[in-house]
Amino acid sequence: MKKVYTHAAVTATADGFGITLDGRPLRTPAGRHLVVPRASLAASIVGEWASQDEVVVPDTMPMTQLASTTLDRIIPNRQAIIDQLINYGSTDLLCYRADSPRDLTERQESVWQPLVDWVSVGLGAELVVTSGVVPIAQPEASLAALRRIIEAYDDFRLAALQSAVAAMGSLILGLALVEGRIDADEAYEASQLDETYQIEFWGEDAEARARRERLHRDVSAAARFLEFCIS
Repeated sequence: MKKVYTHAAVTATADGFGITLDGRPLRTPAGRHLVVPRASLAASIVGEWASQDEVVVPDTMPMTQLASTTLDRIIPNRQAIIDQLINYGSTDLLCYRADSPRDLTERQESVWQPLVDWVSVGLGAELVVTSGVVPIAQPEASLAALRRIIEAYDDFRLAALQSAVAAMGSLILGLALVEGRIDADEAYEASQLDETYQIEFWGEDAEARARRERLHRDVSAAARFLEFCIS
């Protein structure tokens, strides 16, 4: 859309920090006032709007998008979002290993197993690991433990988790990122372990490279959003 404002600013509100464009409150796509709990996050959003040229490009504004998602989607549908995250945990990427070749299985064991162990010991959720793609049932007690952890997150932290998990296909990786066990690059690389292995043999076309770059940006944006929400 065409840029029709000249000045973006942070404004204090009764509920937190809002953003104004030429003095008018910024709204989410659903029409809610875009108000966030931290001044640093609001300042980052203002920076995104201030940096736009003649045309506003939403894809260059990840903090705005994640804040809007929190208000428009996470808060009204919080329980459904948590249910979706638990579904990721019940079929987590890190719990399904290759049968062969050996160098791939060893790489999965080296990178993925410490995170599975961390979930078991650190979060009290022991998950079953298998080889192949045949679905397995995870212990209900473990899924319940993961649910309790997620339910304790505030809405903005939940939004960061949801975005990261959707990009990586793994609740374990999402939780490890949110809980500070790994950083964004480590999380992304772990999520792409199988794809990276294949690329080493067969190469990578432009479409696949663009998709992977987009996923990396999504994970990095979720991590940055999280930092603003907890700082």
